[in-house]
Amino acid sequence: SSEVSFDFDSASLKSAFTPTLQKVSEILVRYPHTIIHVVGHTDSVGSDSYNMELSRRRAQSVVDYFVSRGISPSRLVTVGRGEGEPRATNDTEAGRQLNRRVEIYVKPVIEGQESEAYQTPQGTQI
Repeated sequence: SSEVSFDFDSASLKSAFTPTLQKVSEILVRYPHTIIHVVGHTDSVGSDSYNMELSRRRAQSVVDYFVSRGISPSRLVTVGRGEGEPRATNDTEAGRQLNRRVEIYVKPVIEGQESEAYQTPQGTQI
């Protein structure tokens, strides 16, 4: 998996992550028999419902980037997890920054088991 982080209360992609997203999109073009799960996360600041929507918008920003690079939308699964799966503590700014992220998972499509590729990976809670 690969990861992209965001500024507070933002779903805008940081230019610093463009090279990473470009490399990932090149790999996705090379391996067309894959499904890409883009999973958005937030820190704990704000309401649960707001953070769920923000996490979806973050994931959608990455999906939009991939579509702009020629990846078929049918290969992309967008998931918002809100603040429910923190990577670090939400008690510090550094921890909150780590929690404002999108994770990218690439799953192969195996003949006869196509539906497996569409099952979203489950994260682990800290």
